[in-house]
Amino acid sequence: MEITPRVLLYAYCDGIFPMGEEDQLYWYAPDPRAILPLDKFHVPRRLQRTVRQKVYEVRVNTAFERVMHACAAPGRGRESTWITPPIFALYKTLHAAGFAHSVEAWQDGQLVGGLYGVAINSFFAGESMFALARDASKVALVHLVRRLRRRGYLLLDTQFQTAHLTRFGTQEIARDAYLRRLQAALQKPNLFDETHPPLPHLLGPEPAHDYE
Repeated sequence: MEITPRVLLYAYCDGIFPMGEEDQLYWYAPDPRAILPLDKFHVPRRLQRTVRQKVYEVRVNTAFERVMHACAAPGRGRESTWITPPIFALYKTLHAAGFAHSVEAWQDGQLVGGLYGVAINSFFAGESMFALARDASKVALVHLVRRLRRRGYLLLDTQFQTAHLTRFGTQEIARDAYLRRLQAALQKPNLFDETHPPLPHLLGPEPAHDYE
């Protein structure tokens, strides 16, 4: 099956997301699934000081492709990336259509950290993050959570549990529980960025899909 942006959106609605390996895309639906409860988000004290001091300027959707490229760049202990050219092309299209967004940390006019993800109604799926300066990606995460809470989002999906995210309060839940939360979030209309609204035709009618 060809994976189009519309198929990708409906995969998210079914609790499934892709990762790339060379020229292939593979579907994932972890069980248990990691989420970050928005009402239990924990900000370590030192990070709170960094946020208050406004060490970084935080912007939204001003450098989406640059954020993706930075997330895909090789790093310590990671020679390859799941953000392959087909993945990049899909999410670039979702961004243009108003469904994928970036939160960016800037310092002295330079992009030094950020994250990106997919937003559908009151559901946000975090995809990847990067930092070129201390705590830059964490500051972006704090601003993401603040934005989601302020707008009444119901679910922040982090997909997998990691040591990096555990300190913020992520938890793992069974797939059935995740799907119930997902459906509630999808049924509550919302906008991540009024200046970059989604194109509604991408979400209807639902395409036939077989995640193989």
